[in-house]
Amino acid sequence: MAAPVESLRKRRCGDVGSGSPPAPAREPAGYPTCLRVGTFWLTRIVLLRALAFVYFVAFLVAFHQNKQLIGDQGLLPSRLYLKSVQQYFKGRIAWDALSSAPTILWFLDWSHMDTNLDLLALAGLGISSFVLIAGCANMALMAALWVLYISLVNVGQVCWFGFWF
Repeated sequence: MAAPVESLRKRRCGDVGSGSPPAPAREPAGYPTCLRVGTFWLTRIVLLRALAFVYFVAFLVAFHQNKQLIGDQGLLPSRLYLKSVQQYFKGRIAWDALSSAPTILWFLDWSHMDTNLDLLALAGLGISSFVLIAGCANMALMAALWVLYISLVNVGQVCWFGFWF
């Protein structure tokens, strides 16, 4: 037999009866809405700042090492990699080439690849430092960070950015 609905409501609200002590107030009236129980404000701020810190370090390392590793005169130039992917797909930059090596560099001028790589890294540094300092971000900023970093990872090839275990 199911319990009556009224008794369940009384238990949830803390009006159990005279036999039990009154339930303490969970939230004082003076607290702002963002600090109330169940909002996870601290977790959100810590998680966003930690993720922004990881992105900041990754883009900083990429900014310092891109030219030497995947730049125009680097060990494995990204321009040659993109040209080989383009030749594999018969010279077309279509969905097949984009899905094989998804990067923003497909849409940029390849004659200044060092500058393009630096711009990607600097844009990532700027966005991640904003999130790190402000402690807040929306989905567009986090998606931009992901797209910028995945663009660098995919032209970095297996030797520098693709760690296979």
